[in-house]
Amino acid sequence: MAVAIFATAISVPPLRILSRKFDAMAQPGDRTVHAKPTPLLGGTALFIGLLVALAVAWQIPDFDPVFAAPGNVLGVVAAATVIWLTGLIDDLRDVSAPAKVAGMVLAGSILTLVGLTIIYFRVPFLGFTLLPPDMSALITVLWVVGMANAVNLIDGLDGLAAGIVAIGAGSFFLYGWRLLDVGVIDPSNLGPLIAIITAGVCLGFLPFNFNPASIFMGDSGALLLGLLLAASTIAVGGQSDDPFSGQSWFFFAPLVIPLVILGVPLFDLVFAVVRRARNRTGVATADKQHLHHRLMDLGHGQRRTVVILWGWTAVLSCFVLIPAFTSRGNGIVPIGLFALALLLVTLFAPRFGRYSELGSDAEPDTAAIDAQAEPEVPTSSS
Repeated sequence: MAVAIFATAISVPPLRILSRKFDAMAQPGDRTVHAKPTPLLGGTALFIGLLVALAVAWQIPDFDPVFAAPGNVLGVVAAATVIWLTGLIDDLRDVSAPAKVAGMVLAGSILTLVGLTIIYFRVPFLGFTLLPPDMSALITVLWVVGMANAVNLIDGLDGLAAGIVAIGAGSFFLYGWRLLDVGVIDPSNLGPLIAIITAGVCLGFLPFNFNPASIFMGDSGALLLGLLLAASTIAVGGQSDDPFSGQSWFFFAPLVIPLVILGVPLFDLVFAVVRRARNRTGVATADKQHLHHRLMDLGHGQRRTVVILWGWTAVLSCFVLIPAFTSRGNGIVPIGLFALALLLVTLFAPRFGRYSELGSDAEPDTAAIDAQAEPEVPTSSS
């Protein structure tokens, strides 16, 4: 994690220079709300952080079981490279939505080829199902496409996607670590390592991306983070049929846990699809009715909107971690009180804190909002 933070952070300044030199800049326009041209190669910093962290982990003896059979690791690197290039090309040249989906499908297919697939699928109340190979590959690819689009969609305000993914990936690492500690998953499982590296690259990038952002992650970064989340959750949740994964809450299943942790972006994704289908505008049609837009319409400023959505991700993550680390029911009261306080802030803070540092609507005109406010990806525009 520390290596991922450091490698990502030191990559950002030279990438800002390269962005300006080669005119890889996010320009203000009708479909964006940022106020000035902003460097757009931040996703490459995330990619560099991933590669450096994996290379260092490969040299640490404690990780020898993970790299003993390096096929999964190399598969994740190959898939990450494909989806990063897909996003980067779109950032620089604006490729079509079908072409971007093809890149996501290719990345998901690479994971299936190296055996990183969803083998066990648990339907709540019905138990585990051992998926046949064809169905396993299909669900794996759909999982990758869904995660990538969910992160891309929520990437609409400075620091929003990086913060949510950092919280979500960190929480899933703790869950995977717990399963490793009690012997549910094998020490060779790649999932916890990918999760903590994902959290690290987000934390290394966040100081440069929080409002006012000096660099954007672009589609290359958002799609990459979605792929990494998908890979880590598949490795832990999709390849374990141990009952511990859902023993404390009867409705939990291994693959339900990341859905809850990432509830904010996934809810926004589903809501966007339903909204556009109802309006008959097409799922690829951009709009400004996402969760962060609605919070800003309530009167929250950019920064407070981001912090509120971080807070809801933290609440959902804590709720998921309770059964893994405590007896059933312990911790529910404080989490419930925090959720209630956060709800009150969400609904009423604009009336009482309109001019606070996090909530002011009178922010500088130069404050930048992520250039990918309206990415042209099916089911994802933010």
